[in-house]
This record gives sequence, C-alpha cells and structure tokens, in this order.
Amino acid sequence: MVISQNNTAHQAKALPADTVESNGLGVLALIPARNEAPTIVSVVTGVRAKLPVLVIDDGSVENTADLAREAGATVISHDRNRGKGAALLTGFAWALEQGYDAVVTLDADGQHAPEDLGGLVEAYHAGAGDLIIGERTFSVMPFPRWLSQPMGSWVLSQALGVSVTDCQSGFRVLSRRLIEKMRLTTSGFEMETEMIWEAVRLGYSIGWVPIQTIYLPGRRSGFHPLKDTLRFLRMTWHIWRARRRLEGSQETEPQEEEDTCLGPRTIS
Repeated sequence: MVISQNNTAHQAKALPADTVESNGLGVLALIPARNEAPTIVSVVTGVRAKLPVLVIDDGSVENTADLAREAGATVISHDRNRGKGAALLTGFAWALEQGYDAVVTLDADGQHAPEDLGGLVEAYHAGAGDLIIGERTFSVMPFPRWLSQPMGSWVLSQALGVSVTDCQSGFRVLSRRLIEKMRLTTSGFEMETEMIWEAVRLGYSIGWVPIQTIYLPGRRSGFHPLKDTLRFLRMTWHIWRARRRLEGSQETEPQEEEDTCLGPRTIS
C-alpha cells in the first residue's frame, strides 16, 4: 500500500480526555446524521459488518434515529440541529468515555463506501498518521465541486504551509491522542478543516488514502455553498494567522535538533 503522508479568538471546546483510558476496543465508526432516513439503514448495515457504529442524530425531524437503532447502531440524539461539527464532538466524547483507540468518521448519505473502510483503518494501524483522510477524485465530481474542492484544498495548503489534497473529505480516521488534544472552536462543516490544522499544530502526521468518489443523483447536500464557503475562508484565515504566530514564537525559542519538516512524504 502506498500512502501519502504529511508530518505535521474563539474559546476552544475541550473534550473529556482523562475520563477513561484506552481499553483496547479498537476503532469506532462515527456517523453524524440529520434527516437521512432513505440511506441510514444501508450505511449502518454496511459499516457494522466491519466496525461498531455510533450514529449521532443531529435533530432529525423524521425517523433517522429509529432506523439507525434498528439497523444495529448505538444512537445518541440531539434535541435540535446543532451542526455537523457539534455532532462529531458528541461522538468523540462518547468514544473517549467508552475507551476506543480511534474513530473513523463517515457521512450518512451514502457518499462514503463501507468497502473503503479497510484501506483507511489499515493505514491507521500501519502507523501512517494520527489523522488518515480519504482522498477523492475531483475530476468526477459534479460542477461546481470539481472546481471548488481543489481550489479550497490549495488555499488551505497555502495557509498551513503543508500540502493538503482533500480538505473537505469527511471520511477519515482520528487517533485517540489526536481527539484528546485537539482544541476545536467550530460546529459546522469547517470543523473538518480545523481538524487538519490541529493535527499540524500538534505535530502529528497526516496520511491520505484514495477512496471512491460517489455522488448520488437527487441527493441534496447539507453543505450551504455561500454560508459554508464563507466559514471555510474565515477558518483558513484564522489558521494562517495562528500559524504565523506559532512560527514567530518558535523563532524566539531555542530549537532542539530534530526533524521538523512539515512537507509531504510518501511511505510504502
């Protein structure tokens, strides 16, 4: 397997990192969902064949939670819609409390193929990184995503100083130590961008694994083109400023002799 790898004035939302130590439960699949009754059963069924599943029902107004539970998932429901990022935070906190070693996140709408789980989890167990991200093929995406997605990844790469090939892929694995140490400040789709910054800030490696690119006809995305794009740009600006401050503080401190390269590498 060839895996591409990077070494890498809001109030942060701290997760309960010290509540329970890892008990070797392995990897948990975390699926945030809102009004996904048409697809949630097939997604949960496919994932449960490989991993235990936790579904965070983010204020659905139909029977997403009931269907997910009947399909065999553990379900936690928000009393109202709080955003994808907030749903992920709820799931991360539960995974830490239960003692899982890692969490793989994926969408409830069928855009992430359960058969791709193996490659992501294998890369994590192979030590490819504390954050493993499924990398999609932009050229097969519908317009305007085939244009906006690579542009967004390029913009984030400039802000980070690290090559990012797919900044918005929600199919990813996070290690327990990354979840414990991340300080996340957002609650929407931009949290997936913020996670990448947190991995870089903490000096943790990021691995990239190719996955299928699936867009289902007739399915409406929860991503709001204008609102969420503005949030992404605001987050990218925040990351650039935070990186500049971090680099400035490091220049004034004595440096130990170690490999601090953040550039892209490839391992096999």
